[in-house]
This record gives sequence, C-alpha cells and structure tokens, in this order.
Amino acid sequence: MQASIVVQAVLLLLVALSVWSWWQIFLKMFQLKRAARDTEAFENEFWKGGDLNALYQSSSMSRTGSGLEHIFTAGFREYAKHRKQGSNAAITMDSARRAMRATYQREIDAIDSHLAGLATVGSVSPYIGLFGTVWGIMNAFRGLANVSQATLAQVAPGIAEALIATAIGLFAAIPAVVAYNRYTHDVDRLAVRYETFIEEFSNILQRQG
Repeated sequence: MQASIVVQAVLLLLVALSVWSWWQIFLKMFQLKRAARDTEAFENEFWKGGDLNALYQSSSMSRTGSGLEHIFTAGFREYAKHRKQGSNAAITMDSARRAMRATYQREIDAIDSHLAGLATVGSVSPYIGLFGTVWGIMNAFRGLANVSQATLAQVAPGIAEALIATAIGLFAAIPAVVAYNRYTHDVDRLAVRYETFIEEFSNILQRQG
C-alpha cells in the first residue's frame, strides 16, 4: 500500500490479468472436455453402421452437438442436396467436402478462441512485473538522496515492495503458459480427429455415389 502509484497500477494490472487468465483456463478446460466427450459419443454412434439419413435427421434436430456432428450434418446436407438435383459425382463430392471444411474451420476457431490471450498473458506478465520492480527500486534508491548515511535497513523495505511486482508477474504468467501449451495440444488432437473423419466420411459418400 506504500508503493508508488505506478507500482500499484502495475500490481492491479497483473492481478486483473491473472483473474482473467484463470477464468479462461477453467472455461477452456470445460469446453475441451465437453468437445472430446461429444466427439467420442458421436463417433461411436456413427460407426455403428446405421442409416445415415436417420443419423442426419437426429443430428439436425439436436440443438447441442459436437463439432464432429456439425461437420457430418453440413457434409451430408450438401451431399443430399446435390444428389436430389442430379449433379454429377465430382461436383457432389467437391461441394460436400467444401461444406465440411468450412464447418471444420468454424469449429476449430470456436475451441481455439482466447488461447492467444493466454499466450499473451504468459508472455507479457513477467515484463510488466519487471517494469514495476525496476520502478520501485529506482524510487527506493532515489529516496536515499536525502539521507546522510544510507543503510540496508533503509533501502530493504522499498526493494522488497518492488520485488512483489515480479512475483505477481510470474504468478500470472506461469499458469497461463502451462494452460496454453496443454490446451493447444488438446485442440490439435481434436483437429486431427475432425480431419480424419472428413476423409473417412468422404470415402463413404463417394462409395454411395
């Protein structure tokens, strides 16, 4: 509380960044767990070998579904539309793949959101804390200019207060970096599963055509 206005502003900024990053960490954890669980459930249903039309109808009526379910719905809708119009096989398959790719990109963008923010917090927080530390130490030594005999007892409290900024900067940065690396890996795994499904489903549609 006795630190300068600049150091106090740095501390408040770091606390705000830490609160935001922890909020995003928990939100992203639940989102990725739900996406993986829903993907697993839809894959099990899809590979049972049932009627694709029935699966499409149930998926279309579902208000909540996995990204994989959305990809399947987009591809099958486009495929069925072109088959009904009598388009040739090449145009039908190309349209279905493009529809699945567009939906795939939207789903990846949705689960990838705010990860860049975590990376930013992890990158800049130590430097913000270091700035607060340097400013606090500078003020501590500047205060010794009016003292005839400087001692460690006089300068130590100011330096200790300044170092708190570095500690809080690390406290904000480390969880954000760990979460970013972990969640990026999880998003990449989901993306591979989505891409694999697109290729396998395309082969199934091509054989049906």
